[in-house]
Amino acid sequence: MIGSPGGGWRPSLGAWLEPGGVRFRVWAPERERVELVLEGPEPACDLARDAAGYWGTFVPDLPVGALYRYLLDDEGPFPDPASRSQPQGVHGPSGVVDPGTFAWSDHQWKGLGLEELVVYELHVGTFTPEGTFAAAREKLAHLRRLGVTAIELMPLADFPGDRNWGYDGVDLFAPARVYGKPDDLRDFVDAAHGERLAVLLDVVYNHLGPDGAYLSLFSPSYFSKTHRTPWGQAVNLDGPASEHVRGFFVENAQHWIHEYHLDGLRLDACHALIDDSPRHLLAELQDRVRSSLPERDVLIIAEDSRNLVRMVQPEAEGGWGLDAVWADDLHHQLRVGMAGDRDGYYADFSGSVQDLARTIRDGWFFRGQTSRHFGGPRGTDPTGAPPRRFVVCLQNHDQVGNRALGERLHHQVDLATWRAASTLLLLGPETPLLFMGQEWGATSPFLFFTDHDPHLGRRVTEGRRREFADFRAFTDPAARARIPDPQAEETFRRSRLDWGEANAEPHRGLRRLYRTLLALRREARLGSLERDQYRVAALTGRGVAVHLEPRGEAGESLLVVACLRSPGPVDLRSVAGELGLKGKATWRLAVSTEEEDYVRDPRPPDLASMPRIRFERPGAVVLANVASRASAR
Repeated sequence: MIGSPGGGWRPSLGAWLEPGGVRFRVWAPERERVELVLEGPEPACDLARDAAGYWGTFVPDLPVGALYRYLLDDEGPFPDPASRSQPQGVHGPSGVVDPGTFAWSDHQWKGLGLEELVVYELHVGTFTPEGTFAAAREKLAHLRRLGVTAIELMPLADFPGDRNWGYDGVDLFAPARVYGKPDDLRDFVDAAHGERLAVLLDVVYNHLGPDGAYLSLFSPSYFSKTHRTPWGQAVNLDGPASEHVRGFFVENAQHWIHEYHLDGLRLDACHALIDDSPRHLLAELQDRVRSSLPERDVLIIAEDSRNLVRMVQPEAEGGWGLDAVWADDLHHQLRVGMAGDRDGYYADFSGSVQDLARTIRDGWFFRGQTSRHFGGPRGTDPTGAPPRRFVVCLQNHDQVGNRALGERLHHQVDLATWRAASTLLLLGPETPLLFMGQEWGATSPFLFFTDHDPHLGRRVTEGRRREFADFRAFTDPAARARIPDPQAEETFRRSRLDWGEANAEPHRGLRRLYRTLLALRREARLGSLERDQYRVAALTGRGVAVHLEPRGEAGESLLVVACLRSPGPVDLRSVAGELGLKGKATWRLAVSTEEEDYVRDPRPPDLASMPRIRFERPGAVVLANVASRASAR
């Protein structure tokens, strides 16, 4: 029996246990003959075909762990496209797995609501020195104490070689063997739930990696004949036979939720899921996944560069019904304003405090304006969606790993500025996402790394360096040659977190600040804010202020004042109207980023002349006012 809280769901693809044996089923509609090849002395077994092109058979008395492949019209043998395990690598045989033998202890866990979400993104291979599910499990208490509520695992689909940053997966149902066995992932999720942490998984449905992808051999109908993406042919979501392709990806999503008890999915690069059918795949997917497990909260979050508010609107209102969408405009404004980036898509952003304030207020900046980078209008009006539907960050795997040298933003700005920006992130109205190690200012980069065969690897290395030819810092071929080689094992090793530094200063102080701010976010229930409960204003070129007014007994009215540049005076009277500050108010200091607990050489801002604040260097203060809460009611 499949071990899941939603016991009514059963797989229809791959290999799964039934009483007395194992059921096999695969889609290969263009093939004339499909045979099951078991590792060992048994002869190949013909599968029976149904009218839709699915081939299947039942093998009695086959043990868990049995290895198998498929022959396609005497070609192959090839691994199963819905394999649950690839113990010998992506080109080897698939393994039979029984998810029902794992002893779950999370029976009372019902998932997490969007309003509770604080996401911590991590890469299993670089999160710990060991790079395994078991080692990551030992860090769960650290994450709980930090105050995050959900872990987002970068893609786990098995990949070629022994290391990959995650986006070259080819076996979409099989956790990468280098991280551990399938039950090791289950153990990680079960332990996370025991710590009251949700677990989300980043899944990639817009393309497959360049080595070990066998889907097209089973059927060319998996890929579109009319649509293309930067990775080549698009996945076929709207052409002939697309209903079966869509079913494959929907079942993959259901499989992760049911067989591993995951609490949600982050869908990679949804702008590359080209679908002109009446009902977009994303709308179908979220509906079918949730319907298969109605007793649990399941979160479906998209990454999409288009700033489309319809993605998070209900289907009844013409939307796709997703819970949230990654909104990178805040990151771009901060990186341009604080680190001076201007290449690529950063050319679209000013980094001014006025534009930063607008981005915080709206959830994203582009809402229909012309984008030079995209060559046309970008974005839609977001004001119909509550702020929690926008996932924002100071760094994530893309914004670090896609840089030539893998620099994190805190590597390029001083710690005082980083503390101020972190306060804006963690106490802002949108849903915050942290990238592993940022809570202590990790010194390790996060580089792009692969382990392809030498021929493909050389092409990947050359392509990686050619990608930056138009960037100002890399116009010189000698500079490009210094970009770390993705194929080098050292590139991977450099990307691993150094946990020893987390308890040394100044890292420990930064970690304490993150814990304080996340505790305040939780106490004030900022994830429940509606658009009429916060206001944002730019501060005379120095930074921004955010006034947050939770309703009911959720918490005090909070005023976050962040100076990101040009230390000096800030007079809140000039923006009192914009912030909704009425009459005289008595504010108490709740948090300052310049307290001794957080910094070795504090230079606290002068609050003696409130509402005038003088910052000695970049920083942030959080002020609380109990009286304003009563007036808001």
